Amino acid sequence: MIILITGAAGPTGRAVAEHFEKHGHTVVCVDKDDVDLLDRAAVKALAERIDAEHGRVDGVVHLVGGWRGGKTFADTDLDDWNLLHDLLVRTLQHVTLAFEPLLRKSGNGRFAIVSAKAAEKPTAGGACYAAAKAASEAWTRSLADALKDTNSAAVILVVKALVNDAMRAAKPEAGFEGFTDVRTLAEAIGGLYERPAAQINGTRLDLTA
Repeated sequence: MIILITGAAGPTGRAVAEHFEKHGHTVVCVDKDDVDLLDRAAVKALAERIDAEHGRVDGVVHLVGGWRGGKTFADTDLDDWNLLHDLLVRTLQHVTLAFEPLLRKSGNGRFAIVSAKAAEKPTAGGACYAAAKAASEAWTRSLADALKDTNSAAVILVVKALVNDAMRAAKPEAGFEGFTDVRTLAEAIGGLYERPAAQINGTRLDLTA
């Protein structure tokens, strides 16, 4: 399979890449130093290059993230919204619009984003983050509707937060309760291929349960 990981720098991207590479798949990793995902033309060019080289894409794992928030609702900084909108929504829009045609050509394609429990239960100080995550979920469900007549699926994976080995080493006393290990996330994404597309398309899979 041909797997594209966007926002691939960092422990989460490495964990997902290692999971698919371990199973013999071709992985294309992209981060801001490779392609500006806020530049729609650049993202379209990336899709055209992958199409020319491979003829399709079987997986797009969109890992672009970020967090901003305040202590209270009243001290919310709307500049945080502008930043989070770009990171969590605009990059998602560009990637899905460019790669939906390639996912349609796959015999078993999957698109995945990582969302957060905050989208369903926002906190007073996390309004911007929760709203951006909720918007990204709605956009992904729209992609799922576009893929409903294909063998591909768009899925939302939900976590409280992610944890990796470096975080544990930096704070050995922390319990990270409710956090999802990046390797567990990678396995969950890989597991999407073991289930029929129609069964999981448009679903919200909670990894905190």
